[in-house]
Amino acid sequence: MVEFTLPKNSKIVKGKVHKQSSKNNNTKSFEIYRYEPELGSNPRVDKFEIDMDKCGAMVLDALIKIKNEVDSTLTFRRSCREGICGSCAMNIDGTNTLACLKPIDSIKGAVKIYPLPHMNVVKDLVPDLNLFYTQLKSIKPWIQTDSVHVKGKERLQSPEERDKLDGLYECILCACCSTSCPSYWWNGDKYLGPAILLQAYRWIIDSRDENTKERLDELEDDFKLYRCHTIMNCTKTCPKGLNPAKAISKIKNMMTSRI
Repeated sequence: MVEFTLPKNSKIVKGKVHKQSSKNNNTKSFEIYRYEPELGSNPRVDKFEIDMDKCGAMVLDALIKIKNEVDSTLTFRRSCREGICGSCAMNIDGTNTLACLKPIDSIKGAVKIYPLPHMNVVKDLVPDLNLFYTQLKSIKPWIQTDSVHVKGKERLQSPEERDKLDGLYECILCACCSTSCPSYWWNGDKYLGPAILLQAYRWIIDSRDENTKERLDELEDDFKLYRCHTIMNCTKTCPKGLNPAKAISKIKNMMTSRI
């Protein structure tokens, strides 16, 4: 039998327990992944009991309350609190989602919060997104044109052409879909992943863009595009209700039709 050994400092251990000081029975337990690389120690899971009568409705409200009132060292990203910026993407109750859109009362039992899976962790709930944004840059997410732009005039679209962008432009690049994809887990250094491929299709299908051929040529690769096996985790987990798998299939169809 083959024996696998976890890398040093990768095994999660039990952490601190912060009990609620009040006698209120309306409390909720939050089990939060903690990792402090500067200590050189194993990651741990700390438990916090929170008085729900004094806390907002969303998981992000609880995290902010914990940071402000219990443990100021708790580290996570957040910004808009409206499901627009994508900063507070994390794994909550086993699903990648946005903490600001996840109602606490939708979770039975303890609320288990971890960083996005299969990414290096900077600290606590903060994943390293450098590779993710490098991949975004590689697809050139802006309109590319060869024709001379007439100063003072817009590049117009018909309503029908504009409708093709629906379900694509709403992507907030939270990385929930990519980090739920097994193909991205194993080939993240080569496979672009559902979030970036959805973004690629958004520009490919834009009628104002004139470099469709070049964009498709760039994606014609065994790994960049074709590592997608239509597992559909990406579509299931998207907190904005988008369908990255459909966008990827559209790109594949375009590849086939031009052969």
